[in-house]
Amino acid sequence: MIVMAFPRKWNRLALLLFASATLARAQSADLVLRNGRLVTLEAGAAGAQALAARDGRIVAIGSNQAVAQWIGPATRVIDLRGRLAIPGFIEGHGHFMSLGESKTVLNLRDARNWDEIVAQVAAAAREAKPGTWILGSGFHQAKWDRPPAPNVRGFPVHQTLSQVSPRNPVWLTHSSGHAGFANAEALRLAGIGSQTPDPPGGEILRDQRGEPTGLLNERAQELVERALDSYRARRSPAEVAAEARRQVELAERECLSKGITSFEDAGSPLATVDLFRTLAEQGKLGLRLWVMLRAPNSELASNLAKYRTIGAANDHLTVRAIKRFADGALGSHGAWLLAPYSDLPEDATNRTGINTEDLADIRATAELAIRNGYQLCVHAIGDRANREVLNLYQAVFQEHPDQKNLRWRIEHAQHLDPADIPRFAALGVIASMQGVHATSDGPFVIARLGFQRAQAGAYVWQKLMRSGAVVTNGTDTPVEDVDPIAGFYASVSRKLKDGTVFFADQRMSRMEALRSYTLNNAYAAFEENRKGSLRVGKLADVTVLSKDILTIPEDEIRSAKVDYTIVGGKVLYDRTASPATGGAAPAGPRP
Repeated sequence: MIVMAFPRKWNRLALLLFASATLARAQSADLVLRNGRLVTLEAGAAGAQALAARDGRIVAIGSNQAVAQWIGPATRVIDLRGRLAIPGFIEGHGHFMSLGESKTVLNLRDARNWDEIVAQVAAAAREAKPGTWILGSGFHQAKWDRPPAPNVRGFPVHQTLSQVSPRNPVWLTHSSGHAGFANAEALRLAGIGSQTPDPPGGEILRDQRGEPTGLLNERAQELVERALDSYRARRSPAEVAAEARRQVELAERECLSKGITSFEDAGSPLATVDLFRTLAEQGKLGLRLWVMLRAPNSELASNLAKYRTIGAANDHLTVRAIKRFADGALGSHGAWLLAPYSDLPEDATNRTGINTEDLADIRATAELAIRNGYQLCVHAIGDRANREVLNLYQAVFQEHPDQKNLRWRIEHAQHLDPADIPRFAALGVIASMQGVHATSDGPFVIARLGFQRAQAGAYVWQKLMRSGAVVTNGTDTPVEDVDPIAGFYASVSRKLKDGTVFFADQRMSRMEALRSYTLNNAYAAFEENRKGSLRVGKLADVTVLSKDILTIPEDEIRSAKVDYTIVGGKVLYDRTASPATGGAAPAGPRP
């Protein structure tokens, strides 16, 4: 062995060089974005060109020169080439597992009429084994190019569907999620006939002879869903687990490709939350989830303390809210109104919609929520439902004056009586809305409500914001495409497919729309100190767009694409990563 001796000053120099290199590595970032236009949404912050992230958080933001010092040998550097970088989009209200499931059933969203849906089912029935359920989702009778013949209240009757699927039960979910359509075999398995009474909070739509048409509104859907659950119960536990994980994978893949870094899940059972927790703790959940629990009060009472979770698995899972329903959807005449629907005859049943869950039971949920530190999030679409929920919240708040800043939410808040608009800000209630619903539903809103009611209280974003309320944004996916760019465009344009604008005075400015999709959603989840804007110390969640949606002509907004989705400083979606698949391959953790 040969030992070489160096002068003492050389040893000191080597030590200094080694220490300098070690320090540089310790101070270098994992990711640097440079040469971009960064919109931070931080008050008083000037525009920035660059951002550095390390250990999942933003460590520097500013000019290219200021951030350059964070670039080390192992730093990934992305040249944005002038592109827009914004805080990661937050889906403010969606159904995560339903989004995944929607990717595994017939997609009825683009069907132009009932005949096309029957054709889709016929093709599936030719391939299906007898007894196998055929499932689909996304139909909306008010958006077809022609009404079905025959029809009841605009909905088809099941005979044509039943003729092409005599050996298979068929269950098709309305795009709102508040109604479903069954063929004869599914009705038989569910035990639904002419003598079956409407269940509480639901409606079996019938023809003039009193026979079920196949359309089941609101809680009447549970009759078929119980039969479907019995069929699914034949699966092994391994098959059930594999299907659930596949749904998570498909939902996450879709969200990341659309620039979504956090997802506020509007109601999941405890078993699903258990799955989310397992995946998050295993590092197999790339997206951040904020979850509302959806379970009976009896189940919640013994589990709320156990399930309350804040920022688990490096801020990938939070569980701190409960979901309830006061009514249904406007499209299926299920929204609960103060006055009858304008487009229903006087002899129609449920002319003012449906109160789907007992308000006294929701009141009991409110007590559980306030005692256990949970937010309460109640679905309310019609003006009657919104008033009842506001009344309930006000009563609870008055009984608990020591509880402040609760940030309870009304999910959707679509149609309001003018007298109730200022109550959101006065009570500190979040208006958790979906911009794309205004343009999607716009073609039939006036028919349902009449012009005066629609103008006074339909999707009144500006009226709510001017009164001081916090308005958030989302898609209610899979009711609508989870794409935030489409939601952003709907919010700033309120433009319908025919080019008309749906009550233009309620449009959001572009910055208001961006804030509703980022910082406001974070605030509505008590997460504004961790996400929703770009600031040193916050989570490094960033979405990079191909076009500047804040400045380009309005009609070009929809053509913007997501180039990068970054969660915790990791690029989980890169549009240019896989040319062989059209550049749409997300990268990151996978279940």
